[in-house]
Amino acid sequence: MGGGRITSALVAGLRLAGYAEAIVVHDRNLEKLRALKREFGVAVERDLQSAVARADVLIVAVRPASVADLLGEIARCGLPRRPVLAVSLAAGVPLAKLRARLGAPVRWARAMPSPVCRIGHGLTAVTFARNVPDADRRRVRKFFERVGPVLEMAESRFDAFNAAYSPSHGYHALATLAQAAQDTGLDRNTALTAGAHALAEAILYWRESGQTLSDLLHESATPGGTSAATMAAMKAAGYERAILRGLEAGIRQARANARR
Repeated sequence: MGGGRITSALVAGLRLAGYAEAIVVHDRNLEKLRALKREFGVAVERDLQSAVARADVLIVAVRPASVADLLGEIARCGLPRRPVLAVSLAAGVPLAKLRARLGAPVRWARAMPSPVCRIGHGLTAVTFARNVPDADRRRVRKFFERVGPVLEMAESRFDAFNAAYSPSHGYHALATLAQAAQDTGLDRNTALTAGAHALAEAILYWRESGQTLSDLLHESATPGGTSAATMAAMKAAGYERAILRGLEAGIRQARANARR
């Protein structure tokens, strides 16, 4: 349900992983459906009732503000008499609200897949309503494991996870670091290359080396050296406080979505 960016990323990752089962996409926007069909060979269904009737697993991939209207339309169209496994990708919309919109026989899960699932390096958080049986839980985890690691967690942790795991942190950090490097004398391409190394390659080394962040920070920022001076100045300027405030703002927005 929904043919936007996260659907495109998820379908791309599934196809890259060799997922050959049927994928049916419903959206009101005909151009989105045509693009998905052309690029990934998905089946498309413009009729909502037909799309729901065909669904083995129903994935709700619309913006949080559109979830209530979509579920209202589904309820008016009528659900199949058989049990339906539904997975919402909408940030901030809790299981309680999803269950209230569509009662039995729907069994709800929530998932937060990263857009980086497009290249098979995603990270997905999942959580389940209490009426979801173990077999369906395994099915959901296995589905998203095709596009990257899966973390199962309590729903109460979802908002904080969503604020912290977004690839926007990496893009924003790279853009900011590269611009600062330009301002201090590097050309654009060199600044981007240096910034990308500082972020991506350093994190890759942390993941592969097994060393702690404390050890690596001590190793890379020798007291009295330029890196240590850089880190100290960033901290004094409020770097850590800015990150915390950003995460808190993201959590507030997710909770605002939940109240709509």
